[in-house]
Amino acid sequence: MNQGWVYTDRITPAAAGLSVLDFYAARYRHSSRAVWRDRILSGQIRCDDVPLAPDDRLEQGQTLAYHRPPWQEPAVPLGFEVLYEDGDLMAIAKPSGLPVLPGGGFLTHTLLHQLRLRYPENPPIPVHRLGRGTSGVMVLGKSPLARSVLSRQLRDATATARDPQAAHPIRKTYRALVGVSDLPDEFTLTTPIGKVDYPALGYVYAASPTGLPSYSDGKVIQRRSDSTLVEVTIRTGRPHQIRIHLAAAGLPLLGDPLYGVGGLPLAVVPAADGTVPVPGDMGYHLHAYRLVLPHPRTQEPLEMLCPAPALLQPASG
Repeated sequence: MNQGWVYTDRITPAAAGLSVLDFYAARYRHSSRAVWRDRILSGQIRCDDVPLAPDDRLEQGQTLAYHRPPWQEPAVPLGFEVLYEDGDLMAIAKPSGLPVLPGGGFLTHTLLHQLRLRYPENPPIPVHRLGRGTSGVMVLGKSPLARSVLSRQLRDATATARDPQAAHPIRKTYRALVGVSDLPDEFTLTTPIGKVDYPALGYVYAASPTGLPSYSDGKVIQRRSDSTLVEVTIRTGRPHQIRIHLAAAGLPLLGDPLYGVGGLPLAVVPAADGTVPVPGDMGYHLHAYRLVLPHPRTQEPLEMLCPAPALLQPASG
């Protein structure tokens, strides 16, 4: 069991006048209206440490606190290998299954919490994310300079992504497994990615004509009788970009429980408890294989490699 958590919300003009129950049921659709009512009645929702009632009306500027009791988090792999480390940055091999940041049912079973436990004096901070089901190399900033420079370089890379001839100092390359395909040996995917409505969560990121520009450059590594092994280098860093781009091209990652052909969430019927597939669900095969970047202090090029799982390596013969 973890120690529980307090989630806070500040009431905006748009939410003023709503009842406490209406606010939480509309804003956090991962739980039903009945569940939120029970939480409110049990005193878990407070303002200035005073429990609220379901029908209490909200006022602009109030800060609400949801006191979530301790809960048992799902088991995940908590260890990780350090691939590179100096005074400014660290690169690690994140295992598939380990969330990077708290969210959903995860609080302490996250990479961020494990970093704080392992390095209590000065924990390294992730400067980019990998999905829970994605394994491979991640870079972390240890010094303020590294965090600032790497964050700026990632923003600059996204800003210049439209031009394939532009300098791309940070290059992130992944291995992925899709079904049998007629993909060309080399390809570029440019489907825009944005928020789309999704039951229970409110929204997920997916293919959207009104989304943000997104660019992925890929090549086929091996064509197999039952699958295709591809390598994808992303020029932008949109959420779940490779999963969405390959699905939009008609080739969802094998085992992906969320994204179907077209790059949109699969049509699902919620389970009896109201749950639906979410982006953090497992089953797909995606691995951050290579990360190339200039060192934030010296600008010398660095290449970090994390060997792919056997299924994402070319088969011999």
